[in-house]
Amino acid sequence: MDRILRTSSLRPLLLAGLLAPFPLSALAQSVAAQAEPVQLESITVEGNRLYDMPSSEQSGGYTVPAATVGTKTPAELRDIPQSISVYTSDYIRDRQFVNLDDLAKYSTGLRTLSNDSGRSSIYARGYEYDEFNIDGLPAPMASINGTLPSLSPFDRVEVMRGPSGLFNSTSEMGGIVNMVRKRPTREFQGSLTGRYGSWDTNYLEADLSGPLDEQGRVRGRTVISRADTNGEVDYNANTSESFYGALDIDLSDATVMSFGLIHQTKDILPHNGYPAAIDGSLEDFSRSTYLGADWGNFDSRGTDVVAELTHRFDNGGYGRVAVRGSRRATDYLYAFTARNVNSGATSLAYTARDLEQDTLAVDANYSQPFELLGQVSEFVIGSDFKRYETEYADARGNLGAIDVASYQPGDTSKPNVTFGTPTETDEREAGLYAKLTFRPIQRLALIGGARVSSFEGENSSATQDVRESGYITPYGGLVFDLDDQHSLYASYSQVFKPQSEAGADGRIIDPREGEQYEVGIKGSYFGGDLNARITAFQLTDENRAAGAIDDSGAPISGVYEATGKTRIRGGELEVSGYLTPDWEVLAGYTYMKTENLAGDDNALFALMPQHQASLWTKYTLPGGALRGLGIGGGVTAMSDYYIERAGSPRLSAPGYAVVDAKLSYPITDKLTGTFDVNNLLDRKYVSRVGSVGTFNFYGPSRSFTVGARYEF
Repeated sequence: MDRILRTSSLRPLLLAGLLAPFPLSALAQSVAAQAEPVQLESITVEGNRLYDMPSSEQSGGYTVPAATVGTKTPAELRDIPQSISVYTSDYIRDRQFVNLDDLAKYSTGLRTLSNDSGRSSIYARGYEYDEFNIDGLPAPMASINGTLPSLSPFDRVEVMRGPSGLFNSTSEMGGIVNMVRKRPTREFQGSLTGRYGSWDTNYLEADLSGPLDEQGRVRGRTVISRADTNGEVDYNANTSESFYGALDIDLSDATVMSFGLIHQTKDILPHNGYPAAIDGSLEDFSRSTYLGADWGNFDSRGTDVVAELTHRFDNGGYGRVAVRGSRRATDYLYAFTARNVNSGATSLAYTARDLEQDTLAVDANYSQPFELLGQVSEFVIGSDFKRYETEYADARGNLGAIDVASYQPGDTSKPNVTFGTPTETDEREAGLYAKLTFRPIQRLALIGGARVSSFEGENSSATQDVRESGYITPYGGLVFDLDDQHSLYASYSQVFKPQSEAGADGRIIDPREGEQYEVGIKGSYFGGDLNARITAFQLTDENRAAGAIDDSGAPISGVYEATGKTRIRGGELEVSGYLTPDWEVLAGYTYMKTENLAGDDNALFALMPQHQASLWTKYTLPGGALRGLGIGGGVTAMSDYYIERAGSPRLSAPGYAVVDAKLSYPITDKLTGTFDVNNLLDRKYVSRVGSVGTFNFYGPSRSFTVGARYEF
C-alpha cells in the first residue's frame, strides 16, 4: 500500500510539570528552541498499488512480487503467511506446458499421479486439488472427468498449499490453484507459436490483443491454441483445443467491466497403464506397449464465462463483483487391464461415463486501506456463493481374458454399453468472510479473519441430504519484517469438508475437519526480482470416513465411521527469479512425513514420496557473436514411494531423477527459435503405481521438440 508522507505544523507543547526540575536558564533555552514550528510526519492513505501490478508477460522472468491466491486482495509474497508459488508466462512458455497437470509435475510440493495430459491427479501435502479458480472464482476439477484446464488463456498460475478455509471453507486440504487470465492490453500486440517434436507432437497458438477504439477504453484479446500428439504408447493419442476471448471496457476512469469466455476440448484415446505381478513386483514392458482397445475414446468439453465489475473509490477502497458460470460434458468408453490377485490371470475390462456438470460462482468484496497508529492497515469483507450441479451415469464390464504377451488392441470388439441409473448431485455453499491486516508497527503485520458458511449437499443415491449451517472457519497469521529483505511468518488455517458416507444408523457422518500450522521465512531481493522461502508445516485431518468393522475385525459392507485421523509434517524450500540480469532460476525441495493416527491407512498418502526436488534454470548470453542465446536445463527428482491396499500386495517404485535441456535463439528481433530435449539421459522410470491390475505408468522416454515464436 502506498504510504505518502507529507509535513504538517503542530503547535509546540510546553509541559511545565515535566520541566520543573530543570534550571530556569535551561527552561528558557528550551522554550527558545521550540519557538520555531516543529515539522512532523503524517500519513495520507491511498489505494493498494498492487491492483496495478503488471501481468507476468509484461514484467517477464520466473517470478512476480505479489499474488492474490488465498488473500482476495493482492499482497506481496512476503506478506502472505502461507506457502505460495507463482508460475509465470515466461516459465510456462519455456517449459512448453499445455495443461495444468503438465505444470504440476515440475512444481515445488506438488505430486502428479500421471495419466494422459489433462487427466492426471494433482496433490499437495497428501491431498488432491479438487477445485481450481479462475480469477478467484472456483469450479470443480477432477482427473476422472478430464476437467483440468489448458494453460494458454492464462497469464500465470498461483498455487497455495494447505487449507484455504477463509475464502473457501469446503475446499480440499491441499489448498487453492488460481488461474489468472490474460487481459486485453492497451497497446496492440500479438504472437504466433508453433512446435513439432517426437511422436508427431505439435502445438500451435495465436494470441492477438489491443484496443478496439481510438481512446483505448475498449480492449479485446483472443488466444487460440491446439496441442496434438500420437503419444509414445502405440494407439494412445491426445488432442487438446482451447479458445479464449476477453473484453475489458472502461466505464469511467475508476470503473472497469470485464468479460471472458474460455472454451476447451479434449479428444483422447486413453492409456491406463500396465498390470503388475501378483506379488506386487513391476513387470518390464516396452514403453510403446498399449494394453487397451483401439476403439477407446475420451471426449471432454468445457465452457467458462466470466464477468467482472471493479471500482476504485476516492477513499482508496476497491470493490469487485465477479460471476463465473461453467458447463462441462464428458463422455468416455475405453478398455484397461485387470488381474486376479490369486491366479494372476489377466483380462480386459471397460469403463464408460456420460457426465454433464453446471457450476455457478459469485463473489463480491470490498477492501479498504486505512491509517491507524501511524501505519497503514487494510481490511477486506465479502460474500460468496457457489453451486455445483452434476449428473452422470457409469458403466463397467469385463471383455474377457487376454494373453499380455501376444495381445493386439484390435483383438477386442467394442461392447454394447448399458448405463446404470444416473446419479444427480447438487452442492451449494454460501459464505460471509472478513480479513484484517493490521500493522501496529511498521515491521509487524497481524492478519486475522473468519468465515461463516452454510452448505447443502444432495445426492440422488443417498438416503439423507447433507446440511451444515453457521459453520465458523477462523484464520490467523503474522508477518514480521526482519529487515528490508527478510520476513518471518506464522499462520493457522482451517477447513471442513462435508462427506457423503453413512454410518450404521444411516446418518451421514460428520464433516472432515483439517487444520494447519505453518511457520517460515521469506526473502525478496533485487527489488522483487528474486524471491525465496523456507517453510515448516503440520497439517492434521480428522473425521475421515473409514470402513466400519464388526467385533471379529471383518469389514461391514457399506458402513463407515468418522475414525480416520492423519498428521502430516514437512518442510519446503523454494527460490524463483533472477540471480543475475541474465540468469533465471526456479528451484524447490519438499520433505513430507505422513502418520496415520487413527482409522484405516489412506493408500493415497503412501504415493507421496518423502523427498521431492525440482530445478530449472536458464542463462542468456549477454554479448558476443551468440548474444541472446538461451541455455536452459533442469532436474526433477523424487525418492521411492509405494501403495498398499487391503487385499492387495504392496507396489513399490524406486526414486528417480530426470534431466531436461533447452536452447533458444533470437533469429530476428521478433522471431525466436527453440530446441528442447526432455529426459535427456533417457532414464526409464516408473512415474506412478496403482494396483496389480492397472495404473502402473512409465515416464516418457527421451524426446525432442523444435519450435518458433513470432511476436509483433
